[in-house]
Amino acid sequence: MVVLSAVLAVLAVPTAQAGRAAGPPRPATAAAGWALPYAVGPMGRVDPAVPPVARHWPVGTRPAVLRGWDPPANPYGPGHRGVDLAAGGGAPVRAVAAGRVSFAGPVGGRGVVSVELTGTGEPPLRTTFAPVDAAVRKGDEVAAGEPLGTVQPTGSHCTACLHWGLLRGEVYLNPLSLLPPWLLDAGPSRLLPVAGVPVPGRGGISPVRRATPWRPPPP
Repeated sequence: MVVLSAVLAVLAVPTAQAGRAAGPPRPATAAAGWALPYAVGPMGRVDPAVPPVARHWPVGTRPAVLRGWDPPANPYGPGHRGVDLAAGGGAPVRAVAAGRVSFAGPVGGRGVVSVELTGTGEPPLRTTFAPVDAAVRKGDEVAAGEPLGTVQPTGSHCTACLHWGLLRGEVYLNPLSLLPPWLLDAGPSRLLPVAGVPVPGRGGISPVRRATPWRPPPP
C-alpha cells in the first residue's frame, strides 16, 4: 500500500495546473517537513544529490520534453511532479538504469510501472512511468535499457507522451537529474581544427605556404 500510495501521489496533477503551459520551474520553498534540494541545470532543476546513473532515456534516443519538472511549494501544492516526454502509443519504454520492479499495474485507469534503482542509497531512488502497458511484474530484476512495456495509446495525463517521475521516499525529485551530461546534452558531433592540419575544403593547401604550381619537366 505504501508503494501504491506513492505512485498515486506522484501521478497526481492538480486541476488548477491542467491548462497551464510549460515554463521555467518556480523556486521551491521549504515548508514543515518538506524540502527539495536542487541546483539549476540545462534542462530545468537538477538535484546534485541524485547520482547520474541513467544509461538510457526511457523512450527514444533524445525525446522532446513537452512539460518540465515543476516542484510544488509544499506536498499539497500545485505543480508537475515529473517530466512529460514525447512518445507515441506503442513506443517501447525502457529501464533507465538497473533495478527492481516495485510496482506494475493499473492506477486510476492507466498502467504504471515503478522501478527501484540499484545502488542509489536508502531509501533507494524510484522511477515511475505512465501510461504503460507493462511487460514486467513486481519483483522482476531489470537491466539498464531493458524493456518495461509500451506507451499506452491514450492517457488522461497528456496526449502522445510518457510521464516520467522520480522519488526518494516521499520526496519528489527531477528525473532529468538521473541523466549524465552525455545523455542530457547530446548533440551532433563537430570536428574541431587541429594546429598544423589543413582546414577541410581548401584543397590541402597549407595556410602558411601555397603549393608550387606544377610545370612539365624541361626537355
